[in-house]
Amino acid sequence: MTLPLRNALDAQSARDLKRFITEHDIEIVHAHLARDYPIAAYATRRVSSASLIVTRHVLFPLNRLHQITLLRAARIIAVSQAVALQLRSQRIVPPERITVVLNGIDVDRFAKAREQFNRPEFLRSWGLPDEGFLVGTVGELKALKGHEEFVRAAKQVLYEFKNAYFIIAGVDASPNGENRTVLNSLIERLNLVDHVRIVGALEDIAPLLCSLDVFVSASRMESFGLAIAEAMACSLAVVATETAGAREILGQGETGLLVPVGDAEALASAVRALLNDEDKRRSLGNDARKAVSEHFSLDRMVETTEGIYRESMTRSRRMAV
Repeated sequence: MTLPLRNALDAQSARDLKRFITEHDIEIVHAHLARDYPIAAYATRRVSSASLIVTRHVLFPLNRLHQITLLRAARIIAVSQAVALQLRSQRIVPPERITVVLNGIDVDRFAKAREQFNRPEFLRSWGLPDEGFLVGTVGELKALKGHEEFVRAAKQVLYEFKNAYFIIAGVDASPNGENRTVLNSLIERLNLVDHVRIVGALEDIAPLLCSLDVFVSASRMESFGLAIAEAMACSLAVVATETAGAREILGQGETGLLVPVGDAEALASAVRALLNDEDKRRSLGNDARKAVSEHFSLDRMVETTEGIYRESMTRSRRMAV
């Protein structure tokens, strides 16, 4: 069933959701977006057999409305330790009701894409030369993702590597596409039109990741860094700004290089170091793939989440007796 949702206080949708929960004996309601939390909380509060689970994906503090509506949440899932720390600092629920379940990715899908990938064919299809280096980043086109620093770093890398090319993949959700316009203007001002390309959103990101020599995350804030994990699954060497999410995924540089947030020069230096060292790129990529398989698999995320569901249902049934 699909319900309309005008805003976080859509009372009619909340009543419809409550009715659906009751009619179908729903025991778990799982909300993922902040605007959904109040609606889900309202619906489950009036059905004693239903438990509310919410997942928090970002580092931004919850507002007063959310603090009130989440008081009775059976569990709040944080996608990283950084998000869990933020939630605990707000003291919305007891610490034991906050659980970290790291985001999971389909590791096998990316590994298979890597095995079957034909790089020369892919590069030709994009109008890029077979020889040369390809550096890329993935993320929504907005200031928070640090694409401006990525472009400025590209300018510096090209002083040494004339045969380097740079790809930015991401959707622009800004009104009238002004974020992409701003980036394109910067690319033109720095005379990078022949070397930096914005490709927008891609239905399947795996081929692009497999084509890269180095993956870059220039984010100014990152709660987890799903694109970083996907790049790691493709055995890519990663350069990332030292956000909370990137530190958690890459450790202290064991599976990728970390640089200060907002520092285009440091970003460029790290990329140049990797382009100069094929063995280092290969070593980091192999270690990254192993780390993703161990810590960020989709199966692990599903299994852990199902365990939370079972525990919540057991508690709810016990209280109902």
